[in-house]
Amino acid sequence: MFAGLRRWVANARCRPTVFRRRGDDGGRVVLSAIALAIGLTLSGTAGAAGVVSPASSGNPTGFRFEIVTADDSGVTRRIADDLYKQLVPIFGGFRTELAQHRRMVYVAIGPVALRNVAARKCDCVVIAAFTSSQVWRSVTEELQPARVLSMTAIYAEPAPVDQLRLIELLYKRPVRVAAIVSSNTGFLKPTLQGIAEIEHYDPSEDINVVLNRIGKTEVLLAMPDRSVYNTENVRNILLSTYRHNQAVIGFSADMVMAGALATTYSTIEQINAQVADVANEFVVTGELAPPQFPRYFSTVINEGVARSLDVAVDDAARNFTRRPPVRRQ
Repeated sequence: MFAGLRRWVANARCRPTVFRRRGDDGGRVVLSAIALAIGLTLSGTAGAAGVVSPASSGNPTGFRFEIVTADDSGVTRRIADDLYKQLVPIFGGFRTELAQHRRMVYVAIGPVALRNVAARKCDCVVIAAFTSSQVWRSVTEELQPARVLSMTAIYAEPAPVDQLRLIELLYKRPVRVAAIVSSNTGFLKPTLQGIAEIEHYDPSEDINVVLNRIGKTEVLLAMPDRSVYNTENVRNILLSTYRHNQAVIGFSADMVMAGALATTYSTIEQINAQVADVANEFVVTGELAPPQFPRYFSTVINEGVARSLDVAVDDAARNFTRRPPVRRQ
């Protein structure tokens, strides 16, 4: 039932392996057999013409990209293949022979890849994806501020503002919303201020005590916090809120399948489209966007839980989505 949550908890403990995939101006792909044997990394040798005018031959003349991953699973390959297709048109304007003069843009897929890239000493830019805001925070707080300025992220979890809008569409009236945070997610308090009643949780506490403190709220807004939503606590959270006629707005489709009422969630293609947006903006302007929640998403609703909670779901809630624009290739 909680397989998706277990995968989320385990994600940070994976060990990185890599292979490389390169694309030239003709779009050809060359796979190194030696590198393939040790895992999954993709790199594109491309750039954006006219973005940077070098002062000398030793200065960067544009950008190239490399997709860094931590495993070669089917899901990872699907992420990387789709992302590669979206990034090649953005980075495709410079001549191949000038690749060594282009600044590297690393796209790190998942927490392990992010840690791997963050540890590299290079004049490079990092765009992280498929990593929660909690993990992003834990990785970047250990880095020098100057290094962090060259990094950004598309968080894995839904944007709280979109979750709140989903709650409005489900209930069609004002409701009291609670959010449980720990020391790991305390940095989200400013984001949650004014939209949820914030309850602090210490791992030494019994989670049921905290749940009793929010017992009069109608909705619990869940966030990916390993201290709160772990395999030991999540069953109690779902059962306790259900008994109190409280809805849980989850942070993943797996959590909705496990018993949460609903969530917005972003598909691989939607996250990748936002990565491409950020990369394109950087290539065109030289400005790196700040870390951000997903802007493109779909919605999943547990209709059985909705009926049990007397929540009348209509098409406005079911069809709550924001899709990326169609790109011209």
